[in-house]
Amino acid sequence: MVVKTDATGVALLTPQEMAQADQATIAAGTEGIVLMERAASAVAEKALTHWPFAKRIALLAGPGNNGGDAFAAASILARNDREVVVYHLSPIEKLSGDAAKAAGAYHGRTEPLEAFSPADHDLVVDGLFGAGLGRPLEGGVADTVDKLNASATPVLAIDLPSGIAGATGRMMGTAITANATVTFFRRKPGHLLEPGRSHCGEVTVTDIGIAADVLAAIEPANFANEPLLWLERLSFPTDAGHKYDRGHAVVFSGSASKTGAARMAAMAALRGGAGLVTIFSPASAVLVNAAHLTAVMLRACDSAEDLGQCLEDKRFNAFVLGPGFGVGEGARRTVEAVLAADRRLVLDADGITSFAEDPDALFALASDGAVDDAKLVLTPHEGEFKRLFPDLTANDELCKLDRARQAAARARAIVVLKGRDTVIAAPDGRAAINATGTPWLATAGTGDVLTGLIAAQLAQGTPSFEAACAGVWMHGKAAEAFGPGLIAEDLPSMLPRVHAEIASLRLALRRRPCSGSAFSPSAAAPAAPSPRAARVVFPSG
Repeated sequence: MVVKTDATGVALLTPQEMAQADQATIAAGTEGIVLMERAASAVAEKALTHWPFAKRIALLAGPGNNGGDAFAAASILARNDREVVVYHLSPIEKLSGDAAKAAGAYHGRTEPLEAFSPADHDLVVDGLFGAGLGRPLEGGVADTVDKLNASATPVLAIDLPSGIAGATGRMMGTAITANATVTFFRRKPGHLLEPGRSHCGEVTVTDIGIAADVLAAIEPANFANEPLLWLERLSFPTDAGHKYDRGHAVVFSGSASKTGAARMAAMAALRGGAGLVTIFSPASAVLVNAAHLTAVMLRACDSAEDLGQCLEDKRFNAFVLGPGFGVGEGARRTVEAVLAADRRLVLDADGITSFAEDPDALFALASDGAVDDAKLVLTPHEGEFKRLFPDLTANDELCKLDRARQAAARARAIVVLKGRDTVIAAPDGRAAINATGTPWLATAGTGDVLTGLIAAQLAQGTPSFEAACAGVWMHGKAAEAFGPGLIAEDLPSMLPRVHAEIASLRLALRRRPCSGSAFSPSAAAPAAPSPRAARVVFPSG
């Protein structure tokens, strides 16, 4: 049975693309002020339910539509018996369009922004600037932001914390650090890219009446790395299947004193779903590897002739090279042989560094062959990325998303640029930003586990982009399942829980037709209403 999914549900929109969605909705007959009031209602609801005991609420209003959202939210909060003050950056009479309408409908207290003091309020709603901010915050506005950040007063941001660029996640001079953020229709890249991600707090995406079908004209290329993006393409064991149906992954081992990384990658590949996994080991390291392996198989592979004979067996269909392998000509020759045989390869660590002097040679190998889908997956951290793409690293105008996308196009490979905000990019321009994981992943060997997980998906026939996305997501989820104190060896044992979660999501999707909105586990059953919801007064209609 084919599971139908809709990746538009996890699309990330740049500020320009979000403006297109707004304009299309307005052109279809929904007035802009209606969208603003719906956005304001979502902001007010979050404030009232998340901070129910906040009586004194300040709203910071900028000169654009975010300021209009703040004025409209202030009206709702005032009707709910909150002591509301709107601190405005620009004179109210200079507002225009829907923002002016929202300000005109607010009849409560207003003050200029310079009069704002965080200590006078129980909650601050940030409506200064939205996702499309184009220049750094400075002067009095920057001073206000820094003063707010230094206080203990909680902050709820409208759309994005002021000072964070929606397309890049970059901090524009300074930026508000929010406890929570309410955004509308779809998230922006800046919600997931650092440092924006760390400034947003808990992000809530709210439906304000923009139809998902507006995305057909926008054709977004950025996505959140969530199961809705790749679940349809993932391979699952069948009742009548056998291990050979699930592929045979190969991990190249290093010398006798550097075998652990390969074994971790191999175990991850096996736990990740590959039907069989074999370590190709130098003869000198066979006994060391054999002492530690059970379900993972072992084969001596010392020479080009040995490798050629192994590659004659087409059942070996996904390879990992890099963890503990060693840097040099041997790595380059092995990569060349694997890619020339049209096999899929995850290249990491020493494998990447081996091409630092001649990255174009690697890219040429990735471009050759009969495989239509990208056959090479690169998994660099920032340092390794710099070795292959020094010019992209040196270009300060490029954010992480841009760098990964340009690198993928140049290399004709899937690029997994690792970090808290790991970006997975494909040569065709698609890119996904990951949000799973914990700080405990920053420890030795976890990258080796990631290479094995991606190889497992490749071995099972998943297309390379989706395989990389799924592997990255599973890697983060395994870390979350273990919790604090994680070391790399702990990750494979957590994968059964991750597989169970994926199976549950798949079953829920079968039972619940996709409506175009992002799927989450909680969507399978309606949430219980908040006991305070009945006391919250929102505009009628």
